[in-house]
Amino acid sequence: MKVLALMTLTGSVAVLTQSYAEPSSAAHKAAAAAIDRVGGHPNFSGVWSVMNTANWNIEPHLASAALEVRPGPVIPVPAKAIVALGAVGSVPAGMGVVEGGTIPYTPEALAKRDDNRKHYLERDPEVKCDLPGVPRANYMSLPFQIVQSGKTFLISYEYAGAVRDILFSDPGPAPIDSWMGQSVGKWDGDTLVVTVTGMTDGTWFDRAGNFHSGDMKVVERWTMMNENTIRYEAEITDPATFTRPWKMSMLIYRRLGEDARLQQFKCVEFVEELMYGDLRKEPLK
Repeated sequence: MKVLALMTLTGSVAVLTQSYAEPSSAAHKAAAAAIDRVGGHPNFSGVWSVMNTANWNIEPHLASAALEVRPGPVIPVPAKAIVALGAVGSVPAGMGVVEGGTIPYTPEALAKRDDNRKHYLERDPEVKCDLPGVPRANYMSLPFQIVQSGKTFLISYEYAGAVRDILFSDPGPAPIDSWMGQSVGKWDGDTLVVTVTGMTDGTWFDRAGNFHSGDMKVVERWTMMNENTIRYEAEITDPATFTRPWKMSMLIYRRLGEDARLQQFKCVEFVEELMYGDLRKEPLK
């Protein structure tokens, strides 16, 4: 039985259940046998990406005209800076990836999340090409590549050239906080468990204003279901922002074909006008 959360037309969240047949043990064995191994562990090497809308909003959500809206004559309309984008600036619907459908914010943190949403354009770190942090880096629209050997596990992201080196010997607390944090991994059978700490509070979970504090800890579980599919889970712990730990989960798919490679998306130069254009001697109108 799988639990799904769906946003209704009234804006409330309905919890649905979906029944499906569990794969037989024979099917599990056949899928496991097809998975390549390195150093005795499943080989995650390859180019991967999601097929969901979690980067727009990790909670269940309807399609909408824009992330940031303003009052209109009848209903809210897109913010002035988004109007010219038309449908390109609209938000696709999503079933959400949060266990139970709703993030357990404290009342104060929920108010801040809602305020973030009202000021998305000026606050979302993605707009300014800041590194995305964990777990957001794993479900952005751009792919990432895993390079694995018997002793190393490196993740390179197309977005902004972000990189994570999974450490298998715990060096202790991160010496400084950083955008991508410090990742320490261990194997639990065929599942790679990665604990991520030492991240700044400057990253968001998505474009919808969902955020965390600098004390957040993320425990990821990477499990290969078959040679082309990863089940990804992330447990979030942050007492300063949430009333309890909570989880998100999703499937990540291997990219196949000649285009299964990372391209360059060094977006810092793309936002120079946004960030510094007003400092020109003669700013552009």
